[in-house]
Amino acid sequence: MFNFILSWLILIPFCGVLLILSTPKTQVKTIKLCAFATSLFAFVYSLFLFVLFDSSTSKFQFLEYLEWLPSLNLHLFVGVDGISVFFILLSTFLVSLCVLASWGSVVKCEKEYYICFLSMGSLLIFVFSVLDVLVFYVFFESILIPMFFVIGIWGSRTRKIKAAYQFFIYTLVGSVLMLLAIFLIYFEAGTTDFQLLLNVSFSEKKQMVLWLAFFASFAVKVPMVPFHIWLPEAHVEAPTAGSVILAGILLKMGTYGLIRFSLCLFPDGSVFFTPLVYLMSVVAVVYTSVTTLRQIDLKKIIAYSSVAHMGFVTIGIFSSNLQGVEGSVLIMLSHGFVSSALFLCIGVLYDRHHTRTVKYYTGMAQVMPLYTIFFLFFSIANLGFPGMSSFSGEFLTLVGAFSSNTLVTLVACLGMILSAAYSLWLSNRVLFGQLKIHYVSNYLDVTKREVAVLSPLVVCTLWMGVYPEIFLDLMHVSVSNILETI
Repeated sequence: MFNFILSWLILIPFCGVLLILSTPKTQVKTIKLCAFATSLFAFVYSLFLFVLFDSSTSKFQFLEYLEWLPSLNLHLFVGVDGISVFFILLSTFLVSLCVLASWGSVVKCEKEYYICFLSMGSLLIFVFSVLDVLVFYVFFESILIPMFFVIGIWGSRTRKIKAAYQFFIYTLVGSVLMLLAIFLIYFEAGTTDFQLLLNVSFSEKKQMVLWLAFFASFAVKVPMVPFHIWLPEAHVEAPTAGSVILAGILLKMGTYGLIRFSLCLFPDGSVFFTPLVYLMSVVAVVYTSVTTLRQIDLKKIIAYSSVAHMGFVTIGIFSSNLQGVEGSVLIMLSHGFVSSALFLCIGVLYDRHHTRTVKYYTGMAQVMPLYTIFFLFFSIANLGFPGMSSFSGEFLTLVGAFSSNTLVTLVACLGMILSAAYSLWLSNRVLFGQLKIHYVSNYLDVTKREVAVLSPLVVCTLWMGVYPEIFLDLMHVSVSNILETI
């Protein structure tokens, strides 16, 4: 069974989709149980990738091959290395939490809702394991479809249709140049197999063109300033679970693409455009952090915070040294835990009071003590407190950036100060102060189901913060191998 571990892992959520399709709409409880059981089984099964992974080699592992279009020299390869294995685990983990978190909040079209999330689970595994540039692009864009429906159908407000179209058009248009670049690669090298392309040397001029084309797609997905306009709107209108997937894993597809393809295939282009990436990153870190301080919507605060954290990630990636790249991967994983948890915490308040406006919330610590513990914990984690998951990644990123560009490092440090400012302001504003009983009156603390959703994220956040070596050891050889190409 483990000889085809990736195939089975991709098929498990798809099998769940088939089971739900065969279940009548009236059997809502059966649909929910089927979705949760399938997603949980996919996560447990994905742990075998972690357990069986050999950290001593930089080669792709669990390789599988399928002839696709042999006449055109197009074949389907899947495999994982020390970087992609973490994102597959993160994908299966968050999808299972999203299904559980949606248990009581989704009241319409439940069947279609869970089909969308299981479909995203299968597509995400494919994106992070496929070793063909063209196939990567196909599934990279395919994830837009279920997320478009999640935002447009199960969104919370009247602007959800506009937000869904904005999300779809921004991200799709940004990828057109990438598709043209892939065609250019195919006509130049005769293949889109990633492993073969590693041995292909493009001219310096072509590298510049190809790098910019790929960057246009990845920068929108991250998103980097000024391509971030769609993200706050999508977050605000999306349901809680949609925001979790969007912030926790979909944003990482862009930064993963930068590491996997931009650094590896176009090293000269990566070096040449590093100042551009640094400029966009520091603007993102400072501008979005300042913007966060003046937001009045709880979700927008976390959304702009995500853009700032992704700015740290891109700084680390293009520092082009071991500490910077490893730190950026840690930040991506940490952000997947912490931002997901904060969106879930906001979802708890929204389910009770049906508003996300900051001014309506104050003094929650007096009536929701357990909720206060969770919210305060993840707010502190978000600012990069020592012992939390974000600290290790941000420290390594700053160390890597310092050896590359001192000025960029200093500006990034300013971003960390601003991160502490808006994180502490938000927690103080929501949790402490005098209760406003004329605005909200339902002060039900977190339920057992909500505790079951948030507790694993607490464990992961502390685990990465206290013992980051297990993550670093697994990715070390793979990251070193990538940097050798630059």
